Amino acid sequence: MPTGPSAWAVAVPAAVAGAALMGLASAAQARATKQVETTRTLDPALLSRLARRPLWLAGMAATVAGLVLQLVALAFAPLLVVQPLLVTSLIFAGFFADRLAHRRPDAVLGAGSLMCVAGLAAVMLLARPGEEGTTFVRGPAPVVLALTLAALTVLGLAVSVLAPGALRVLGLAVATGVLYGVTAGLMKVVAGQARDSLAAPFTHPVLYVVCVTGPLGFLLSQNTFQRGEFLTPALAVITALDPLVGVAIGVWWLGETVTADPAALAGAGLAGLVVIAGIVVLSARAARLTPREVR
Repeated sequence: MPTGPSAWAVAVPAAVAGAALMGLASAAQARATKQVETTRTLDPALLSRLARRPLWLAGMAATVAGLVLQLVALAFAPLLVVQPLLVTSLIFAGFFADRLAHRRPDAVLGAGSLMCVAGLAAVMLLARPGEEGTTFVRGPAPVVLALTLAALTVLGLAVSVLAPGALRVLGLAVATGVLYGVTAGLMKVVAGQARDSLAAPFTHPVLYVVCVTGPLGFLLSQNTFQRGEFLTPALAVITALDPLVGVAIGVWWLGETVTADPAALAGAGLAGLVVIAGIVVLSARAARLTPREVR
C-alpha cells in the first residue's frame, strides 16, 4: 500500500467522493422505490419494476462508481482512515433525498445524522480493528456470533411484520444492516482465497453464502427505502450495523484484534451510545414530521 502525503492526497478525496456517490445512490433508489407499487418483503418483483425506472438505474450507476472510488481509497490508505470518511454517505444521502423531494433540509434530522456519523467514526478509530484475518477460527465464539446475527435478522424481519408504524421500517433496516455486514465480512475471506488462487473461492462454501446474503440484503434495502417516509433514520441503522457487524465477524470469526486499551474501549462504548442517540433522534423527528412540514 502506498504511504505518505501523496497517498493521502488520493485516498481522502476518493473516499469522500465515493461516500457522496453512495449517498446519492441511496437517495435515488429510495426515491425510485416510491414510484412503483409496494411489494411484500423480499419479493423479487420489486427489482424488476425498479429496473424500468431511470432514477433507480442512475442510482445503481452511482453505486458502482462509489464502490470503485472506495476501492481506490483503500488502495492508498488503511481501512481505519477510509472507513470514517465512508460513513459520511449518511449525510450526503440526507442532502440528496431532500433535493430530490424538493423539500428544505430539516435541522434536527441533520443533527441526528451528524451524531451517527461522528459516533460511528469514533468507534472505528478508537477500537482500531485489525485487517488481516481471512481464515475462520475454531471454538464456540463463531457459533455464538452466528446465532446472534441470525437472531437479529429474524427479529428485524419479525418487527417489520408485527410492529406498528415506523418500527416496521427500522426492523427492515436492522435485518438489512446485519446482512450487509455479514456479506462485507465474508468478502474478506473470499478476497483472501482469491489471492492464493482465482479458483479457490469456488471450492469453499463462503462464496456461495455471500451470493445469498448479498442479494437478500440488497433486496431488503429496497423494501426498507420503499416503506420509510424519510430515508435517514433507516439508513442510519444500516450504516451503523454494516461496519459493526463486519468488525464483529473479523474478531469472532476471523481472529482479528481490536485495541485492548481500557480507555479506548470505554471511549468506543460511549461513541456507540452517541450512534444510538442519533438514531433515536432521527426516528423521533421523522415520526413527527409530515411531507408538508418539510417542503
